[in-house]
Order: sequence, then C-alpha cells, then structure tokens
Amino acid sequence: MIGFLFISDIAMALVVALKFQKLPPQIPLFFSLPTGEDQLSEWWMIFLIPVLVNLLYFLNIFVRNSLFPNNTFVKSFIRYLNIAFIGVGTFLFIRIILLIT
Repeated sequence: MIGFLFISDIAMALVVALKFQKLPPQIPLFFSLPTGEDQLSEWWMIFLIPVLVNLLYFLNIFVRNSLFPNNTFVKSFIRYLNIAFIGVGTFLFIRIILLIT
C-alpha cells in the first residue's frame, strides 16, 4: 500500500515538473465556490492536495493500528478508504494541472 502512495507522489511530482513553466500565477482550486475569483488561489496551494493525501493515509494507518489492531473488517475498510483517497487525490491533482496548462 505504501508503494501505491509512493507511485502517486512520484506521478504528481512528475506532472508538476513537466508543466511547471506553464503554471499561471493563480489556479482554480476551490471548485465548490461560486464561479469567478472566489475559486482562484495561488499556484503553490495545489500542493495541499498531495499533503492532505499523505496526511490522511498515515492518519488512517495510525488509527487502524492503535484502535483496531485485531479487527479485520476495519483493516480492510481502511485499506480501501486509503486506496480511494490516493486515487481521487492523484486524479484531482493531475486533472487540475493538465486543465490549467
């Protein structure tokens, strides 16, 4: 599972490295807000997505190991939850970068 997270981080870093020169100073990051300037943020705030994905992954692992060490259902549920966090976070990050460049 940690390998999947590592591959995701590498993919996000690679996309940023390839598209860094074309990044505008402001990017649309907050899609839940009304259309216009409310959606815009500084370019560096896009890195909140990988930070949150990694933070949620390790928080889930900590909760699983400390609170539910012997519960197989919770272990399985948290594993699939982590896969969803990693997949959705990576997709959103790459999609936003490719959309604005």
